[in-house]
Amino acid sequence: MRSAPDPPRRLSQAPIREYGAIGDGRTVALIASDGSIDWLCLPDLDSPSVFGGLLDHQRGGTFQLAPEIAFRAQRRYLPDTNVLETTYDTDLGRVRVTDAMTLPRAGLAPQRELVRRVEAIGGDVPMRWRVEPRFGYGSRPVRIDMRAGVPVASAGADALAVRAWPAGSVICDAGAIDGEFVAPTGSRALLVLSASHAEPLVFPARDEAEARLDSTIDFWRTWARNRTYDGPWRDAVIRSALALKLLVHAPSGAIAAAATTSLPETLGGERNWDYRYSWPRDSAFTLDAFLALGCSPEADAYFSWLLHASQLTHPRVQVLYRLDGGTRTPERELPLAGYRGSRPVRVGNAAAPQLQLDVYGELLQTVHRYAMSGGRLDSETGRRLGDIADEVCRLWRHPDAGIWEVRAEPAHFTQSKLMCWVALERAAELAQEGRLPAGHAHGWKATAEEIREFVDSRCWSPERDSYVRAPGTRQLDASLLFAALMGFRPADEVRVDATIDAVREELSRGALLYRYRDEDGLPGQEGCFVACSFWLVEALARRGRRQEAATLMDELLPLANDLGLYSEEIDPDTGEFLGNFPQGLVHLALISAATALTDGSVP
Repeated sequence: MRSAPDPPRRLSQAPIREYGAIGDGRTVALIASDGSIDWLCLPDLDSPSVFGGLLDHQRGGTFQLAPEIAFRAQRRYLPDTNVLETTYDTDLGRVRVTDAMTLPRAGLAPQRELVRRVEAIGGDVPMRWRVEPRFGYGSRPVRIDMRAGVPVASAGADALAVRAWPAGSVICDAGAIDGEFVAPTGSRALLVLSASHAEPLVFPARDEAEARLDSTIDFWRTWARNRTYDGPWRDAVIRSALALKLLVHAPSGAIAAAATTSLPETLGGERNWDYRYSWPRDSAFTLDAFLALGCSPEADAYFSWLLHASQLTHPRVQVLYRLDGGTRTPERELPLAGYRGSRPVRVGNAAAPQLQLDVYGELLQTVHRYAMSGGRLDSETGRRLGDIADEVCRLWRHPDAGIWEVRAEPAHFTQSKLMCWVALERAAELAQEGRLPAGHAHGWKATAEEIREFVDSRCWSPERDSYVRAPGTRQLDASLLFAALMGFRPADEVRVDATIDAVREELSRGALLYRYRDEDGLPGQEGCFVACSFWLVEALARRGRRQEAATLMDELLPLANDLGLYSEEIDPDTGEFLGNFPQGLVHLALISAATALTDGSVP
């Protein structure tokens, strides 16, 4: 339960922890516990923002809805849905607000629709709402006028209409549409934002919008009910699955790393990146999660997208791709104040052209997992994958930017070499199964053995009794846990256990782990990287240390916000969320950890 300031917050962003997420398979809105929608990009997740108050509370735009008087807020997702319900208690009564991005009742639609239903469940509560759209990350002039009695905000090819039943007299000024009303006991008001891009703008009728809201609730419940996971921590697993579903770009099957850009890894710092793209690095976790949860359509769509996107840069695998599979992600800075003064605000991502060798291992691990679960690879796909394995043989000796995309000098990162080994091992196994051309399989196996020897001789430190981040260093790195996750050594290999213990001892803060502790070419410190902690759970489980893994899992789950969502990082001292939100990799790692602990084939 949260007590609102009096008057309500107007001058700064809420803590990241206080946001919830709703979406429709095309875009995601973030709603603070005080009812302010501070982030919404239209028409798609990677489009410019219309509500960007998250990154500039003065210029970014918001959609506010809350009692006019002091309140206490309690919220939840409607069970097994991505529909948010917030109950506001005031001295004059109680209201309940239900927020959803509605889904079309059949197929995809160009229209985006956001519905906010206000139900008065006791007393007479004065309510106020205000829509302040700021198109193009706040850069484009907004025109607001009335069309057939409906207020419409527009800029170029973008437009949105605001419909209100009954929610007071609508007032339009130069930059906003707002209203106020009293919600008497038993009443129900509806606010609907209908948006279009280069399409006719539809003015929805109330009964149609209400019906779409109800059918959206039904859709999410049916989808969640069909998930096959039934082990411990099911609530957290299903919530993570629903969070991931929000990040799936329905037209292509791609999954975004997060819904936001430029939420800082350090408050006031410059570690602010755009995560509204899809990283092949996450592909193995993604496919494993979809298959473990019985999400066959999502797994097939994602795999098809991955093959399509990687074909555009063949045989090179790019670090990240746009959600439509495109390759261009030029990075630029926006003239926005940033989340709580954290600048620069970036859109685009300059990491795309980096050499990151681990992506090859993730790609071929994904292909192997897909094929072994019954997926079909045609001969042309097999030939292309063989070319990628040949590319790994050519590239593995090169230094790279590594899994963490460091913007410093490339290095020979251990995890990168380990994943090159994974790529060639999986390619050779697929060739043996007749799914890849076998002509170069002997060379793949020979190079894989050469890489294994390099990792064991050059990346192992007898002094540290652990693999280290790179040859010639003493530094550890949470990505070394991939030795356990990917089965790098035989099941009885003591080196993997020793590395797990060393990483945990050096990088842990309570239940959380830092990614690493050494310099990375950028100023400032970051929080603990939450996915790493769930990797540790999975690594322990895969090494047969199930009780340790389960105990750590129980410590990590309460670190989510009250809605079960995680950001990229957490400040271990304050519990404050840092980085982009909600973070897909964290929820993928949570699902992988839970399934590893419940998988009978894991020791």
